Amino acid sequence: MWPILLHLHLIPAALYVCLGLYFWRTRSARSAASGKLLSDMARFERVLLVIALLSHGFALQAAIFPGSEMRFGFSIAFSLIVWLAICFYWMETLYNRLDGLRAIVLPAGVLACVLVALFPDTHPLPHENVASPIFRLHLISFMLACGLVTLAALHAMLMAIATKQLQHGRFTRALANLPPLLTMEALLFRLIGVAFALLTLALLAGIMYTETRFDKAFRFDHKSVFATISWLLFGILLVGRHFWGWRGRVALRWTLAGFVTLMLAYVGSRFVIEVLLHR
Repeated sequence: MWPILLHLHLIPAALYVCLGLYFWRTRSARSAASGKLLSDMARFERVLLVIALLSHGFALQAAIFPGSEMRFGFSIAFSLIVWLAICFYWMETLYNRLDGLRAIVLPAGVLACVLVALFPDTHPLPHENVASPIFRLHLISFMLACGLVTLAALHAMLMAIATKQLQHGRFTRALANLPPLLTMEALLFRLIGVAFALLTLALLAGIMYTETRFDKAFRFDHKSVFATISWLLFGILLVGRHFWGWRGRVALRWTLAGFVTLMLAYVGSRFVIEVLLHR
């Protein structure tokens, strides 16, 4: 079964690579030849990205539900998070010009697909977890929050690069079409605000689930501790933004810190258990 899933994940990986090469040629080579900067994605280019996303989503569905069971190891979780981040990126390009972000999200898509092929998940989730509506609510809201936080972190890294280039008085062609930094900052906090609401829902659903199954509201494991720390970091960032106008490097550092701790909550802990400890 797994060789089939490996080939399924190589298809979206190849599509992401082809899209990355296409965008590089059309946005760099042609703009260099004409001396003009090209605009954001055309309609047919959005369709090409949708095709890659559909292929990636189909491969994920086959990996998560290979039969009657459900598998959700670190590689599948990371791939799903990146897939959601690219979906959110596609939706954001309908309203904002985010040309430079393609150079980050497409390689992330390739990495996510390759990881699933290299590290297959052989441990299904317990049936009582899958059958629980509260657990499903927790999992869905947590994954959506992770996808938004991932896009916010990539967005923050792009802003950091753009800020550094602006200080030196020169932009690369990949970043020349970006919107003003204030607009990008507003988008960053919009992503963080929605992600924080989803993460709050995920934590509340997780508390309800552990209370029902283990007769305790909080379990001191890696997932719970890191997820709570990430929630606190993003909460403090939003409070600081509202009351003290936090922005710039302060906002970027808090965003990246929240992203790292959130990734450690599930992907990082599962990587240690599955790959390093072989459990």
